[in-house]
Amino acid sequence: MVKSGLMPSPTQRHVLSALVQNVPGVLAHISGMLASRGFNIDSLAVGETENPVLSRMTFVVVGDNRVLEQVRKQLEKIVTVVKVIDVSASDYVERDLLLVKVQAPSGPRRAEIRELVDIFRGRIVDVGPEELMIEISGRENKVQAFIERVRPYGITELVRTGRVAMVRSDSSAAAVGQNSRVIA
Repeated sequence: MVKSGLMPSPTQRHVLSALVQNVPGVLAHISGMLASRGFNIDSLAVGETENPVLSRMTFVVVGDNRVLEQVRKQLEKIVTVVKVIDVSASDYVERDLLLVKVQAPSGPRRAEIRELVDIFRGRIVDVGPEELMIEISGRENKVQAFIERVRPYGITELVRTGRVAMVRSDSSAAAVGQNSRVIA
């Protein structure tokens, strides 16, 4: 018997977008609140929005619908949170960004790496005598696949952003009214 009214669901990744007041301490407050209640943040990206007094936090939490509901309830209690949307309940676009330095001495290995970059629609953003710095953006699985393809060449350094996501324009009006969870 499910008391919350939600049907049991398998554990899944939920992409949440929180519009928050752009004031010091908001990130620490929200991430601390989630951690203190045992919710793990799988991915986190924060940045200013089109309105400089607001920031958008996009984060991924793992769990069933009960976990999602608990996260939502906890976020409702935070004064600096303006609105929260469960982006993953709608049709959305998501992206991760990767910068990676790969060992690439001049010659055939460098050419092979350049071909991989083209296949993955990436860009070489810096060229050194023995390394290339590559930028890849896309869905998490694309970024992960690229990492696995260049790993044999020797990754010197790697940095990734957290996931960012937006509900698609043609479905946003319907999503806000039907599928997504909005906290005002």
